[in-house]
Amino acid sequence: MITRRPTQQIRIGSVTIGGDAPIVVQSMTNTLTSDVEATSVQIERLAQAGCELIRVAVPDMEAARALTEIRKRSPLPVIADIHFDARLAVAALEHGAQAIRINPGNLGGFDKLMRVVDAAKAHQAPIRVGVNSGSISKELLDRYGYPSPERPESLIESALDNVRRLEQLGFAAIKISIKSPDVLTTIASYRLLSERCDYPLHIGVTEAGGLIAGTVKSSVALGVLLLEGIGDTFRISLTRDPLEEVRVGYELLRSLRIRERGPELVSCPTCGRTRINLFTLAEEVEARLQTMQAPLKVAVMGCVVNGPGEAREADIGIAGGNGVGIIFKKGELFKKVNEAELLPAFLQELERMEAEHLKKSGQS
Repeated sequence: MITRRPTQQIRIGSVTIGGDAPIVVQSMTNTLTSDVEATSVQIERLAQAGCELIRVAVPDMEAARALTEIRKRSPLPVIADIHFDARLAVAALEHGAQAIRINPGNLGGFDKLMRVVDAAKAHQAPIRVGVNSGSISKELLDRYGYPSPERPESLIESALDNVRRLEQLGFAAIKISIKSPDVLTTIASYRLLSERCDYPLHIGVTEAGGLIAGTVKSSVALGVLLLEGIGDTFRISLTRDPLEEVRVGYELLRSLRIRERGPELVSCPTCGRTRINLFTLAEEVEARLQTMQAPLKVAVMGCVVNGPGEAREADIGIAGGNGVGIIFKKGELFKKVNEAELLPAFLQELERMEAEHLKKSGQS
């Protein structure tokens, strides 16, 4: 049983963060924010996959102005990501950003920070204080050294120094993130920070890498922290389509029995008995599952002989080989079809089962 660390609550649009609210999965667009159409399409796809908060880069005034239309079209609360420029932070808020991510210490001084805070208050927008190991002041580095698993203090003090700046301006709708590309430093840093304050925390490993390296590093670091009750929102940062970030995020939550969204996929690792293109089949089924809501257990197996028995707990599954495909439910044969018809027949039955589940649960 996981015991959540108690934190203050804030709201970004319709999403409650911290306290006893569900842990929130978020991502970031990789489109040009000034391209309203491309950005809006990507946000819609991410929302369908389960993303709950979306962050967009605001590198210039054109991107800030684009937020007006993006906000109108977005099914998700929109967070503006700002670096160095207080004018962009204010403009993003004025054009519809529902929260901003900044490092208060690099906006150019007290007066500029005060203007940003005033705008955030006026628009009731929380501020995420984002600090990473590459943005720590020389003074803190000289005092504590570069952040490491043994000495993460410079990262913690950098974040809390920036939080104090906001507190001095009477601002309390704060979320904190401290990022490192190192797994053990990430774990040590968030553990210490969680002891030092009760603001909600956004957790993640920055610059984690591609699909394999990024998934492993993020899952290890975030898995440990979430298991210890640390973290109110998170992002799996991958050098991939952001849809993959959301998919990995929910699988992480499912594996820890924190949250479940949609079907669970089980599939065999293949062996010499496999006589079907299982890799492609599993990928196509998995892609379809990302848009589904019913908590079904779905199996994709490579062997018609052992597959149904090995996946007997699955609500529905498929297996095939040598031109023949079968659909099974709870280990028992449901339908036998030609291999070429297997995937369409399976998806049709899967969609029927979901519709039936949603009708029973009153979600249809």
